Amino acid sequence: MPAPHRVSTTELAPGLTITRALTGLWQVADLERGGAPLDPGQAAGALEPYVDAGLTTFDLADHYGSAEVIAGELRRRRGAGAVQLLTKWVPEPGPLTMADARAAVDRARARLGVERIDLLQFHAWAYDDPSWMDALFHLQELKREGAIGALGLTNFDAAHLRVACASGIEIASNQVAYSLLDRRAAGDLTEVCRQYEVGILGYGTIAGGLLSERWLGRPEPDAAALETWSQMKYHRFVSAAGGWAPFQRLLEALKRVADRLGVSMANVAARYVLEQPQVAGVIVGARVGRSAHVDDTVRLFSFALDGDARAGLDGALAGLTPIPGDSGDEYRRPPFLTASGDLSHHLRGFPPPFEVRGDARDRRRAFSGTVWEERAGFARAIREGDRVLVSGTTATHGTRLIGGTDAEAQAHAVIDKVEGALRSLGATLEDVVRTRLFVARAEDAAAVTRAHGRRFGAIRPANTLVLAGLVGEGYLLEMEAEAVAPPTRTVRDTPLRRG
Repeated sequence: MPAPHRVSTTELAPGLTITRALTGLWQVADLERGGAPLDPGQAAGALEPYVDAGLTTFDLADHYGSAEVIAGELRRRRGAGAVQLLTKWVPEPGPLTMADARAAVDRARARLGVERIDLLQFHAWAYDDPSWMDALFHLQELKREGAIGALGLTNFDAAHLRVACASGIEIASNQVAYSLLDRRAAGDLTEVCRQYEVGILGYGTIAGGLLSERWLGRPEPDAAALETWSQMKYHRFVSAAGGWAPFQRLLEALKRVADRLGVSMANVAARYVLEQPQVAGVIVGARVGRSAHVDDTVRLFSFALDGDARAGLDGALAGLTPIPGDSGDEYRRPPFLTASGDLSHHLRGFPPPFEVRGDARDRRRAFSGTVWEERAGFARAIREGDRVLVSGTTATHGTRLIGGTDAEAQAHAVIDKVEGALRSLGATLEDVVRTRLFVARAEDAAAVTRAHGRRFGAIRPANTLVLAGLVGEGYLLEMEAEAVAPPTRTVRDTPLRRG
């Protein structure tokens, strides 16, 4: 039966055209959490109606259970070019070599049955560990070799999307949470995406089904009784957005718009995100072989939101509490808005970013490994007692200059490096009591100050900014920091919060 409406498409990268409604396979991992993988043939068969309806783009990951295997079987059945398979590499924290990147890409290619991955999306757990930049440079090289068609990111905030793009990494997309409940991506991230021509892929647009008729007028469920990881996760977003009462008012506004336009509440919720600037597509999850909403998803392209619809939704949104932080923060700092409420089902811990050496005087030094430390004979940072002193730091990683000619990107790269040195010595940015910024060009002062304010606005250390000549080609700023850390905090793997 032909689809009642034509599915809209967009060119996400040269040679890669995707449907603007992507079918997400995260829930394959949920369906397989009992230990029994889905039958690839049966699961691929359950996905064929999506392809028949024009929904040919699928979002997967290396850790979505057997999703890559299922998608590979679907591609084998339908033929090369019939589907677009977007996957992810989500490595554990720690050093990442070219061999690691190649192994991850080769594993995905084997599972998908392809010579070239349509889009590989990378997730970084911690920005203060520069291995995330190593990984992107490795992936960029694999893209040049032809193993990857396009590179994307997932769960990156505005600052670090800027760092990646300004450093010359060719980024096509950034996949982040984006919904009526969670509009973090509408701020600085959208502006960086516009500047660097990056498409946003929004997930969680219907909040695991919570933004639907099923939950309208119902009492708040017991979190322990929720059926799926998706519901568990987005119930936490509801709580962070102000709770069940304002959420019900949002559902009521959704219902009024949906009834007037003759579509479902989920359609309206997804369409709201689809119409936002820089959004290339929205991801609608599928419980493979359990439930399908193909016709309803296709109906997303049968209408647009008018002024009255937007006004009604905006009125309800005014009653919500904004989700704190930036895109992806739910995976990097409390409150962890994940299915389990922490990172224990993702990771074992976070190793220190930099090498640490002690001496006979009970001083500890951190080394970031740049050429300057060896040549000039200094440590990136030194700790004695509760004091941590961080040397003048530029946006150097190994022999590379990070951030290119974008002063704000360089500033974030510098602060990341400072943070990595602090963490390696048992301190945090919150322990910083003084920063000094040396800026090479007056015209960059505003961008550097903006980055400092973004990272230290809640900490408020003493600060000095001066114009100064800097040693080294391309450096736009240098930064020193001093911190006072609790004496009980020791250098060790950062533990995961449980709760």
